Amino acid sequence: MRRFRTWRRARRAAALLALAAGVALCLAACQAGPGEPQRLASPPSSVLASPEPSVPATSTQAATTAPVLSGEAQAQLDQELVAAAKANNVALVGELIGRGGDVNAKDAIQDSAFLYAGAEGFNDVLRLTLAAGADVASTNRYGGTALIPASEHGHVETVRILLAARVPVNHVNNLGWTAMQEAILLNNGGPRQQDVVRQLLDAGGDPNIRDPQGRTALENAERLGFVEIANLIRGNG
Repeated sequence: MRRFRTWRRARRAAALLALAAGVALCLAACQAGPGEPQRLASPPSSVLASPEPSVPATSTQAATTAPVLSGEAQAQLDQELVAAAKANNVALVGELIGRGGDVNAKDAIQDSAFLYAGAEGFNDVLRLTLAAGADVASTNRYGGTALIPASEHGHVETVRILLAARVPVNHVNNLGWTAMQEAILLNNGGPRQQDVVRQLLDAGGDPNIRDPQGRTALENAERLGFVEIANLIRGNG
């Protein structure tokens, strides 16, 4: 009797094991889906790490492009930019340029952000306007480039920046003066003026262009007693 009971228990245990195995196979088949083989292992890591789809370049460009403004709004923005340049507000100039401000737009007295920064030696603002596409040949109300007043005022570093940007070195303004003539006629002939004249000569400035009175740059330097400048011009040949 004991052997019979032990045999029945063994059969029952075997039946339960067989049933559990069948259920496991059925669940695996259901998870695989119709028409797919059973997959008990994890999917390859390459599937789990599939890359995100790339964003088209045009979408990125569109997101960073300044909005198109109406004529009135653009004019207002441009005048704010000129005013910020005249205040030497570098951060605001950068912001307004980023919003689409035109560095070549002029105010009522024909000053642009570029022209004013060059004339006054606001070098950080000047660099921003050049990076934003300033027209280096543009002229002010006197018909002069930014280089002419910069030379007159003895802004040594500003002259260097403008010459590197290829501002015309021999441009003649409405008064009949080049940058070199103004550097001599409208200042004191001191060290800064000497440095400016040296830079202009090295950049191809022509000391033989005469002023409305018919005088060359050398003649004006000699007449005003600017010996060092006169020597620079003679040494240039």
